[in-house]
Amino acid sequence: MANAPKRSAAMANAAVDAMTALLNTGTVKIYTVGSGVPASVSVAISDQVLLATLTLNATAFGAGSSGVATANAITGDTTADATGTASFFRILTSGATHSFQGLCGTSASDLNLNSLAIQAGAAVDITSLTITESLG
Repeated sequence: MANAPKRSAAMANAAVDAMTALLNTGTVKIYTVGSGVPASVSVAISDQVLLATLTLNATAFGAGSSGVATANAITGDTTADATGTASFFRILTSGATHSFQGLCGTSASDLNLNSLAIQAGAAVDITSLTITESLG
């Protein structure tokens, strides 16, 4: 028998709000693709290069709407760690637990930047970051 659970917007909002509350004062780490984007957030980083680390607010995300939580202001990285092309990101809790992973882009991605080209020593700012819990 196949599984095909569906949830209401209220349930999706409650789920995304509970998850994002765990990210208050956490960090966002942006990486190059290296040998590939890890299959899940639990897979260790190998040859992917850390480009930048940014800090989430004490209240990291606004309340979910239609299952989508949008990050509040994120403190930029004033000095990027390395030069490369941003490919994916991980969000860590304030206790450094890897909790989310998604793709970087310049529009319509989980995490959006002005440019995917990051230069060592340059400032890095996120233009938008969302976490989505599916509806059904």
